[in-house]
Amino acid sequence: MITGFNIPMTSPSDLTKQQAFVQRTLEERNIRFVRLWFTDVLGFLKSVAIAPAELENAFAEGIGFDGSAIEGFARVTESDMLARPDSATFSILPWRTEAPGAARMYCDIAMPDGSASMTDPRNVLRRTLNKAAEMGYTCYTHPEIEFFLFKNQPVAGEAPVPVDAGGYFDHTPSIVGHDFRRQAITMLEAMGISVEFSHHEGAPGQQEIDLRYADALSTADNIMTFRHVIKEVALEQGFHASFMPKPFTEHPGSGMHTHVSLFKGEENAFFDPTAELNLSKVGRSFIAGLLKHAPEITLITNQWVNSYKRLHGGGEAPAVANWGPSARGSLVRVPMYKPKKENSTRIEFRSPDSSCNPYLAYAVMLAAGLKGVEEGYVLAPADSTDVRPLPSNLNEAIIEMEKSDLVRETLGADVFEFVLRNKRAEWQEYRRQVTAFELDRYLPVL
Repeated sequence: MITGFNIPMTSPSDLTKQQAFVQRTLEERNIRFVRLWFTDVLGFLKSVAIAPAELENAFAEGIGFDGSAIEGFARVTESDMLARPDSATFSILPWRTEAPGAARMYCDIAMPDGSASMTDPRNVLRRTLNKAAEMGYTCYTHPEIEFFLFKNQPVAGEAPVPVDAGGYFDHTPSIVGHDFRRQAITMLEAMGISVEFSHHEGAPGQQEIDLRYADALSTADNIMTFRHVIKEVALEQGFHASFMPKPFTEHPGSGMHTHVSLFKGEENAFFDPTAELNLSKVGRSFIAGLLKHAPEITLITNQWVNSYKRLHGGGEAPAVANWGPSARGSLVRVPMYKPKKENSTRIEFRSPDSSCNPYLAYAVMLAAGLKGVEEGYVLAPADSTDVRPLPSNLNEAIIEMEKSDLVRETLGADVFEFVLRNKRAEWQEYRRQVTAFELDRYLPVL
């Protein structure tokens, strides 16, 4: 079985070896289509397919495309861009089993002069990780990804129908999610993506699959692959999978709680055996950074109008910037680790939803925490009542981010301004709509 690879390349010779492996595998496995994947600023997967014969040139020079046609990438006057495949992300697509097969690689987006594109979400995250490396840290993440399975494809004006009426951890013969999750996990692992847990979540038709710890860039790549695999398996089984933050008023929404830890070499920088909760000064300052900057990064971690129905709709979703040990309604939770498992000391950031752009979300999340570490932020007690609310709607999130030097610096000016323009337009379109709520309530009586 050929699996995916997320091996950091440390030298040109290693890179050459990995590229040679890719080309050899394509020939041996009769792969005739190589799909080059990348992500736009809003977090939608993009793809271009090339023949294996073009791969050597793609590695050397990249594949040219019109960047102005991709959300947030470039203006028309500077539209020429290059997609350069990252051979470390090579994987055969397991749902394309018939010959000839297909494979994929993620791409880094570059300008014609070879420099990295400032608007490439993958590069945005890499810049933050490089800053962490300069501080001596490696960032590891582990996401818990929730989503819904529906019987029907979306139809305008019709409510979605969940595939089951199950609840949290339910295990009954009528729950179709068992087979779905088994097939999805099998495909993910065939692509080299390790899964830690899977189960039915609290709402009807709601599933959760947790990916294993990996470095933050690999995790973001894996999340994009995960969302694609889930939709592929759903289509194959006659269902519709949705990562919409909150499709039902009466049920909890879908989050992407992310566990984070910083390592210095082989040592967990969050662990201190003598400290309360065994949480080091670095870990406490990291949490303090997340809490202080949470309102201004929320537009990135929760980017849709619907995202705020989840955050302020109950179901243990965080509504204020607070923290606590094992407190599942908090923005930041400190899970307890098993005895003699110091390396598992971590924090859990609970606001991101499963429809965010993982590259940008992890970039601002890590930037906020690292800012706290860099400047020595002091963490208030867990029971402090002096906490800031998270934005209650998309407009409030826009206002908070507009003022943020941290987010502007992390995203870069071009991505920062594009996100603001895009979200202002979404908010204006949303607030102009006459909703079913208004028609049902007011039309009979006014």
